Amino acid sequence: MKSTGTGDRPIQLRALQMEDFPVVEKWSKDNAFCLANGWEIGRNEDELYSWWNNCAHNQSHDFVRLGIQYESRLIGYVDLANINGKSAELGIAIGESKVWGHGVGTEALKQLMIYATAKFGTQLFDAETNEVNMRSRKMLEKLGFTEISRIGSEEYMGKESQLIQFRYNKGE
Repeated sequence: MKSTGTGDRPIQLRALQMEDFPVVEKWSKDNAFCLANGWEIGRNEDELYSWWNNCAHNQSHDFVRLGIQYESRLIGYVDLANINGKSAELGIAIGESKVWGHGVGTEALKQLMIYATAKFGTQLFDAETNEVNMRSRKMLEKLGFTEISRIGSEEYMGKESQLIQFRYNKGE
């Protein structure tokens, strides 16, 4: 799944591999990444390895996690969850915080939506983010998502934050 990407720096979605673990371990030591993605700070290496092993060998019929490759290196992952007929939920985590805010996430989610439509016939995409996560909100809005509700809250960047649910319908 190649893309023209952001300018001359192509983004590619690809299968996760166990060989990616050193990169994932590096993300786990980035406190900003951990706080933004709900990862435990100081996560045990064996537990992290076991989690990554499950990610790399996922056999679920209603969940897909793909790596985001940018400038020839793994920099994060995208998720399709609750794949059900014509709908699915999107998720994203950019492990390299230095590329946050550069359009990489927007391009990766755009590719994921194209993939989901081609592979599963997905037409309705849901996503959720924290009210204070302005980068994520802007990214979803840039992709054409609209806010549909504000239900629940969770910790984000160490503080309790309102959750906002978004939806994109390709059929409209």
